[in-house]
Amino acid sequence: MPSPVLLNNVQHHDMRIITRHSAQLGDNVMAAATFPSEFRDIQACYPIVFRKTTDGHGFEPLALFGFEEGHNLFLNGDRWEAPYIPMMVERQPFLIGINGEELMVNVDLDHPRVNHTEGEQVFKPHGGHTEYLERVNSLLFTIHQGMQELPGFLAALLENELLESFTLDVELNDGSQNRMIGFYTINEDRLQALSGEAIAKLHQAGYLKPIYLVIASLSNFRLLIDRKNASLA
Repeated sequence: MPSPVLLNNVQHHDMRIITRHSAQLGDNVMAAATFPSEFRDIQACYPIVFRKTTDGHGFEPLALFGFEEGHNLFLNGDRWEAPYIPMMVERQPFLIGINGEELMVNVDLDHPRVNHTEGEQVFKPHGGHTEYLERVNSLLFTIHQGMQELPGFLAALLENELLESFTLDVELNDGSQNRMIGFYTINEDRLQALSGEAIAKLHQAGYLKPIYLVIASLSNFRLLIDRKNASLA
């Protein structure tokens, strides 16, 4: 479990963050949360799917990296083999904290990237922010802004009954049969059947483009299958 604390330049003056990628650093994950304003970059590399939230009352969009928990098909040793890495991965080990209306930067002290000898310095010797920390601040703010648009987007999908569950059956080169369940995508037939008024409403809200980006991203399942087959060789 994460143990986030408020980042400060007194207690954490000598903190360093390892920025390379590896399973030992927490990168061997099946998926990462994303949001509509990131879909353009995500769909260039990964399938975008939806799953129910842990409370079972809502949905969340995900960038998919593999077919099973704890397995990232884009991770090869200390290399992440895709031109774009999702923001929710890049932000580690930092999190957004909110105090009233003020956004704060928290850090998970138990994260394996946190240490005092290797990686990027968080603070300058006199206590000022390093360029690395400024990049983190910008990244966290972008994530926060993106997450603010997510409830409205999801509500529009549900209002128009555009989410449907799907099952993906894959036969791999070793002859094994694999089935992925529990995820949702856009129902293209329902999208096509929407009235002009409903389509215009989605467009005016800025939701039509991310809907089509989700649909376009599904071609990346072929890439995932190819990477899975390559891992079996």
